[in-house]
Formats: sequence, structure tokens, C-alpha cells
Amino acid sequence: MNRIRLLPEQVANQIAAGEVVERPASVVKELVENSLDAGATRLTIEIQAGGRSLIRVTDDGLGMSRDDALLCLERHATSKILRAEDLSSIATLGFRGEALPSIASVSRFTLTTRERDADTPEGTQVIINGGKIADVKACGSAPGATVEVRQLFFNLPARRKFLRSEETESAQIQHYLSMAALAFPAVAFEFLKDSRLIWQLPAVKTADKWLAVRERLRALQGNDEKLLIVKFSDLFPVVDNSETEDAGAPTTFSVWGLMGAPGVSRSTRQDQRVFVNRRPVENRGINFALLEGYHTALMKGRYPVCCLFIEVDAAEVDVNIHPAKREVKFHHERAVRQWVAQAVRETLQRFHAPTPAPITPPRPAPPPSPQPLPAAPSAPQPQPRDFPNWPVAPPAVSPPAQPANLPPTPTPASESSAPPHPSALLQVPLRLVGVIGRLYVVLESDRGLVLLDQHAAHERILFEQMMRRLEGSGASPSQRLLLPETIELSARDAHFLREQLPTLTRLGVGLSEFGERTFLLDALPPFVRVSEPRRFVLELADELKAAGQDVNALRLGEATVAKTVCRHAVKANDPLAGPELENLVEDLRHCVMPYTCPHGRPTLIEMNFRELEKKFGRTQ
Repeated sequence: MNRIRLLPEQVANQIAAGEVVERPASVVKELVENSLDAGATRLTIEIQAGGRSLIRVTDDGLGMSRDDALLCLERHATSKILRAEDLSSIATLGFRGEALPSIASVSRFTLTTRERDADTPEGTQVIINGGKIADVKACGSAPGATVEVRQLFFNLPARRKFLRSEETESAQIQHYLSMAALAFPAVAFEFLKDSRLIWQLPAVKTADKWLAVRERLRALQGNDEKLLIVKFSDLFPVVDNSETEDAGAPTTFSVWGLMGAPGVSRSTRQDQRVFVNRRPVENRGINFALLEGYHTALMKGRYPVCCLFIEVDAAEVDVNIHPAKREVKFHHERAVRQWVAQAVRETLQRFHAPTPAPITPPRPAPPPSPQPLPAAPSAPQPQPRDFPNWPVAPPAVSPPAQPANLPPTPTPASESSAPPHPSALLQVPLRLVGVIGRLYVVLESDRGLVLLDQHAAHERILFEQMMRRLEGSGASPSQRLLLPETIELSARDAHFLREQLPTLTRLGVGLSEFGERTFLLDALPPFVRVSEPRRFVLELADELKAAGQDVNALRLGEATVAKTVCRHAVKANDPLAGPELENLVEDLRHCVMPYTCPHGRPTLIEMNFRELEKKFGRTQ
């Protein structure tokens, strides 16, 4: 008796729909990707009942002819790839050709389309119910395509039963649309929920891609957080092709976008947006790289706020590893992680470091602030004159000046009302007002009120001074153990540590192979105390996975150094005189990361005049 059967096409499409169409947001994602691949400049997305009863996506893209409209509903019919070799360099958002037939098999589906360059105004309409074509007819249509999906999962009650509430499904749809809108700021998006307009995003017409993303972020979120411009690029070779024996020319890897300034963070990764070739993705390696780049600049349990765009050659990234294309895999995973961390680190250092600017006398009153603050020009002048003026860093940054790390793209004049890169707080004049609680130093700048935590500031100063002295002594010291310990690990961890032995030796850890999955721990840095050797080695492996091979030679000692400087730093209730406070701020100005203590807590908090006026009811 034959037990193997060939499944009917309708059943096969429903099985495929189980992978592609998880929820209404998956339908919206596939349809929007098709529209963007078709060159659409305007998208209208309408949903009802959280996408259960209606999803309608209308675009002004290339559109399709009658034959293409019918062929696109066949499984694996696509215009985006032709050969198997094309899978190794995918440059479009969609490529499998299975989304439309999968969606049509689990819904009441209507496709209305007309080619953009068609000679006649006649379009094509295809109606499908549960995977079966009900009607194909000519109709009037605007150029582009309109896809209407009604009663999703009407023929799969089990799948429909597991959908979440309407609000949850609507939130998932809106989250994806916000990601797509950020990835393509030059495309106009309109989103309607239950016949009510949620947001309408006009296309951002500017050659400055940083400004375009910032404007789109402001339109979506409404708030105007302090964001830093990220700009980084490097080269790596193309993956060798064993068939052609051609190593190829080096290709460019670039990271650009916006990331939160010191003090801007979240308790979750919700505002951590990463795009690879304009595709929103999830990648654990990039998550680790972001945390590594913010090393000692984030408190434990906090996550960065960023909108980063990674651009690599299509052959360097594999997007065909996940049914919903949410995850990607890089051919040079380690290099990508290292460069993302380096991009974040360099951006923070550029923000902290003094930037060269035209030398101007700091004493005269500064020009009006670029932000339209009614009381700002006159508020800084009537100040108490019996306190000493704080020394100003040599490159006193004038607010309208552009930072050195801005891209060379010309900036429009309208950008003066919202500077793309906030000025570093320690690069503006500061004036002492007093000390409250014997801990918080009250300062005044031309932008508003500044509070300095004297303990956290002194911690950062001592931490960087001690780390510089230790780094100047060369490689990390190592001390032999009286009784070496044998450690047995899993095959995966053993393989990883075997590759990291040179790095461990540089860190001062004496670890050597003692069998197939056994290692001998016989030396440690003098500042490391280990009660459980196996746990220490596993945590060390996790640290190396997150930080990479180019980790600082004194990484293992940072926790000890941070604890040491915490004990020796100025405490609360320690009274400091005016000159001592001046020296504290001046030393803080020379730190590499002056705005956080070694534990990630802020050293300075600023409240500008706009916030003060709002609290006192002067502005709405």
C-alpha cells in the first residue's frame, strides 16, 4: 500500500502560508515589500479589526499587465531573480515569489493593477477566494497596484483562533510600518486604521540622508531626543569563489545613521533599529556589538537607542535563512561586529572630544541660540558675578557651527532650527552657582541648568587615569596559580576557546589544551580572584563573544579598577572648595568618556531653558 502522496496545490499553499503568514502584520510586510520593490513613491495602508477583516495596500509602483497579474499568483513566480546564482546577491526586499499565493490561499484576495506606462487606462482585477480564482476581469485603475485581503484565515479557524486582540495585531502592523518608513524616508506613507487616519508621512526630499532619517523619526515619534550622527566605513575582501578561483576586489562596508547621545537609553531593545541594505533585521551579533560600543557608557540593564543602516555588498550577506526574512547572516560576521562596535565607539569619542573650530573670544555674549527660545537670549545675562567663571575648553563650540564628523553633504538652511548633532556639554562655558546636598554641583551654561555628580565625575577621572597607567605598562600581567585547575567544557565552547587562546594569553589568562574538551587553567591576572574556575572561563568566553578578539588587554581588570576608584573617589558630603571644583570639571573635560561613570551612570545632567520655561508655565 502506497502511503506517500503528493499534496494538492491548495494544501501546499496553506502549508507555505503557515511559514510566511504568521499574523496580519506578516501580510502587510509582504505587500509593502512588493510595493517598495516595484518602485512605489507613495503607499497607503488601510486595516480594519487589526487586519482580520481587511488589509488594503495601494501603491503607485510599476504595476502589472494582465498576464503578469495572473502569473504572480503562482508559487515561486517572481521578477526579482532568474538563476540560483542570484540567491547569493539579493538586492531586493522580496525574492521567493511565494507570498501572494500563500496569502491568497488563506483569505479572500483581490488584486487590482495597471502598468505605469500602459497605453490604455484599463487595468486588471483578479479575485481569489481561499486559493481558487473566482473572477478575472478588466477594470479602471490608477497606475500601480492595490491588494485587498479580507477575512484572513477564514478557512483556517485554528489559525484565526490563535490571533491576538485587535489592538495587539494593530500595534504589530504599525511597528512594521514605522520600520519601513524609516528605511525609505523618500517614500510617502499613509496609514489608516478602522477608517481613521493614524499618520500621514510625506516624502522627505533631501540629499542629506541623516537629515531625512531624523525628520522621519521626528514625524513618527514626536520627541526630539539628542541623537548623534554615525558615519563609518571600511573595506573587506569579497568571499572567495572556489569555482572561479577569483578572490575579487575589496568591497565597502559602511555604517551610518543616528544613535543616542550619552544618557539616552531604554530598558528594552524596542528603540534599537538596525537595517541591512534598507531591510529591518534582527541579529544577535549586532546587538552585542552595540553594547560593546557603548562599553562603560550604559548602565547595566539599559540598551542603546539607535537607527543604524548597515550597507554591504549583496554578496556579503545572506537573507535567505529565515522564512520571514527577519534574520540575516554575514559572511564576515566577526568583522561586521567589530566594525559596528568601532563605529559606535568612535561616534561617542567624537562627541566627547573637543572638535576644532574657529578661535573666537569666549567672553562676549554668545549669538542667539538656534532654537527659537523666547527667553533664552536674555536669561543668561543677569547672573551672580561673585562666583568665578569656569574655564572654557579651547575649542569653544558656537551653537551654529557644524561638528567635524558631519557628512560632507550640504545641509539646507532649514536645518538650523534643529541641529543634526548636539553640542557637547563640556565644550560650552560653564559658571558655578553652588552645591546642593554636598554632592550635586549646580552649574549654568548658555543653554540652561547643569547638575554635576561630584562622585560620579571623580570616578570617571580616576578610572581613566588608572586604565591609562595600566595600558602604558604593556600587556596585562599574569600570575601563576599554585594549583592549576582542569576545566571540561562542551564541544562548542571548547572549539571557541581553542581559537581564542592567543587572545587569552594577551589578557593574562594562562589557559592551555589538556585534552579534547579539557583545558588547564594555570595563570590569571593579579587583580582577578576566582572561586569557581569553570564559571569564570564560561563567563570569559561569553565576554569574548560579545567583545571580539580586539578586546582591550585590561578588560578583565576593569571591574576591579571600577570598584577601586569607587572607594577612592570623592564621596557625598565631602565638601569641595571652588578651585577643587574647577579642577574637577577641567579634568573631566580631558576624559575620553566624560559623561558617564565607569558603571554607566551619568556624571552630568542638563535642563535647557525650554524645559525650565515649560515647567514654570511660560511656554506650552
